[in-house]
Amino acid sequence: MFPSPGPRRSVALVVAVAAAALGLTGCSVDASQQKPESKSFRYAGTALKLTTHEVATELVAADRTDIKVTRWFDAAAGSEHLTWTLKGDTLDIDAGCSGIALCDAKFKVEVPRGIAVTKDGRKTGLTGKKSAPAPAASPEKTAPAGKS
Repeated sequence: MFPSPGPRRSVALVVAVAAAALGLTGCSVDASQQKPESKSFRYAGTALKLTTHEVATELVAADRTDIKVTRWFDAAAGSEHLTWTLKGDTLDIDAGCSGIALCDAKFKVEVPRGIAVTKDGRKTGLTGKKSAPAPAASPEKTAPAGKS
């Protein structure tokens, strides 16, 4: 009988098919060049857990009363999966592709000032503590004209 092609040949075939499929799509994706989509969430809590699934995410404290999520996404191949949900104190955001895929994504999350945020289980610079205002500059004391 003939020997089976073996795992090496199967892996090489899968890689070749994937490369060919991606070559047909142009292999160029750039989320920052796409029109952004935004969604806002009402939120009255004092702490937020943000789950990003390792998608590039900028986190910003803003003068607002809700949470605003902006997403940029570009895909050339694969099955897209896009998520942005707020359940309780957890904001879950994700954007990506599966299968033989080529995509790019990024998020910007704006939260009200004063909310403590953990991102993917790690503390962030948004601690919920209001920063102390800078001391007011005192006016310079100057001598009246003609006196020193």
